[in-house]
Amino acid sequence: MMVYIQAVAVMVLLGAGLVLLLLLAGRFLCNYGTCNVTINGREPLKVKGGGKLLDTLYDNQIFIPSACGGQGTCGYCKVRVLSGGGPLLPTELPYLTGDEQAKQTRLACQVKIRNDIELEVKPEYLNVKRFRAVLSSATLVTADIRELHFTLCDGGQLEFRAGQYVQVSVPAKGGSVFRAYSIASTPSHPEELELLVRRIPGGLGSGYMHKLQVGDEAEFTGPYGEFELTAGDTELVCIGGGVGMAPMRSLIRHLAEVEPERSCWLFFGARTEEQLLYQKEFEALRKRMPNLHVVYALSEPEKSPGWNGETGFIHLAAERHLQPGVKRQAFLCGPPQMLSSARDILLGKELDDKDIFADEF
Repeated sequence: MMVYIQAVAVMVLLGAGLVLLLLLAGRFLCNYGTCNVTINGREPLKVKGGGKLLDTLYDNQIFIPSACGGQGTCGYCKVRVLSGGGPLLPTELPYLTGDEQAKQTRLACQVKIRNDIELEVKPEYLNVKRFRAVLSSATLVTADIRELHFTLCDGGQLEFRAGQYVQVSVPAKGGSVFRAYSIASTPSHPEELELLVRRIPGGLGSGYMHKLQVGDEAEFTGPYGEFELTAGDTELVCIGGGVGMAPMRSLIRHLAEVEPERSCWLFFGARTEEQLLYQKEFEALRKRMPNLHVVYALSEPEKSPGWNGETGFIHLAAERHLQPGVKRQAFLCGPPQMLSSARDILLGKELDDKDIFADEF
C-alpha cells in the first residue's frame, strides 16, 4: 500500500514539475518582447510580440475584414506581409490563389508576431472606423428577411459609397465575431444605417440580428467594399436575389437622388412571388427615373399561380434584355453559382471584367 502511495506521489510531483516547466518556457522562451509593426510605410506600431496579427490590428483600430473570429475559416483578412511573417501555413493555402501567394499575401489571423513585421493593407482599411448604433425600427419584409434601421450614437456619421458594406459585431463564446451585411440606405443619410438580414437556421449572426429589439444597441465597423459608381453616361446593371437586394437598393435610390436620368437595369430573382422585394417602391421610382428598367423573375412560378412576369433564373433574364456593345458597370450580389453565371452573361455582352463587381453571400 505504501509503495502505491509513493508511486502516486511521484507521479503528482512529476506532473507538477512538467506544468511548471511549460509555464516557464511560455514566459521566457516564447517572450518575443516588443516588436515593430509597420503598415503601409507609416510610423511603426510598438506592440507586445506573440499575438495574432489580426488581433494586433484590431487593438490598434485598424479594422480589416474578418468573419470567423480569427479561426482561419473565412479567408477575408488578407494582407501583404512584406517581411517578418514567417512561412506560409497549410491553413492559409485554401484561401490564397497562386498569384496572391506570389505577392506575399497572408491571412492576418494565421500570422503570429514574433519579430518586427512589415505589411501592406488596402489604403481604404485605414479609414474604417468602429461605430455604435441603436435599432430604431425593424420590419419583416418576407417570412425570413428582416429590414433593420439603425441610428448612429453620439452624432456619429458613416461616410460610405453606395454598394459598400459593414461588419456587425456579434456576441459569441469567448468574445465576438463579425458578420458582413450590405448597406441598403443611401450616402445622403450618413447618420443612419439600413440593413437586410435573412434568418439562417442556426446562424449566429442572423439569429442575433433577428432578436434585436427597438432600442437595443449594436456595434459595427465600416465601410468596406471597392465598388464605386463611375461618372458620365455609363449604364448601371444590378443582378441579384434575396438579401442581395440591399446594395442594389442603395445604388438605385442613390441614383434617384443624384442622377435620375441615368440608365439603370435591376434584375431580381426569387423562387416565389412572396419572396420578391420592394415592387411598389421601384414602381414609384420609375416615375422619377425614366431610364430605370426593373425585371423580376421567378424560378418556381408554379408556386405563384397569379404571376404574369418573367420566369427562370435571373441571369437568363439579363441575357434576354441587355443588348451588347453598351458602356456598362455591373453590380452582382447573390450565391456563388448565380454570380458565376451572371458574370459569364455580362462578359458575353462585351463588359470588361474590371467593370463587374460582385458580393457573395
